[in-house]
Amino acid sequence: MVTGGEARVGLPAPHGGETQGTPPSGGQQGREVPRRDGFTVADLLTLARLPLALLFFVIGSPSARLGILALAAATDLLDGFLARRLGGSRWGVFLDPVADKLFMLSGFLVVATSGLLTWYEILGALLRDLVATVAFVVVLLTDRPLAIPARVGGKAVTLAQVLALLAFLLDSPLVRPLVWAVAAISLYAIYDYSRVQGAEKRAVGT
Repeated sequence: MVTGGEARVGLPAPHGGETQGTPPSGGQQGREVPRRDGFTVADLLTLARLPLALLFFVIGSPSARLGILALAAATDLLDGFLARRLGGSRWGVFLDPVADKLFMLSGFLVVATSGLLTWYEILGALLRDLVATVAFVVVLLTDRPLAIPARVGGKAVTLAQVLALLAFLLDSPLVRPLVWAVAAISLYAIYDYSRVQGAEKRAVGT
């Protein structure tokens, strides 16, 4: 969900990754926390979002879904905090975005089945995630890892998605405006990522 750092699209790597809150450059004590080979507590928190995504879809109670949404957001914040403080793992780079996207997919499938929004509004709500998934598949097929720095636009998309789901669960009239906001921010985020990647490629070629 809302994390910082740099994401490396592709298979788990020993460094890089926006997921689980990459240690900031230099850290608080002038050093980076190294990544670990095995699973960490942060990874377990990340994995917890997978059954939460399933529960969100199958449980019909709005109050229960509110609790699940809050718990999923809490695990995302906590796994990022722990990874920054104690060090993340190579697998966390891969697991965190997968868990986030599956949870958002589950959430907006619930919205779609309610009939409240049109199919293209649901598509707009998941636009950023769909583009990221296509990029991930392309990278896997071409075996060319791509480093994607965390950007404000990407964080704003995730925050707006969570707010849209919250509004849906609370039966708020703000659901549709928030979903359109998600789509608009997603377009900006996709443009921003493309611009940054284009600039990096030009810099490498010079």
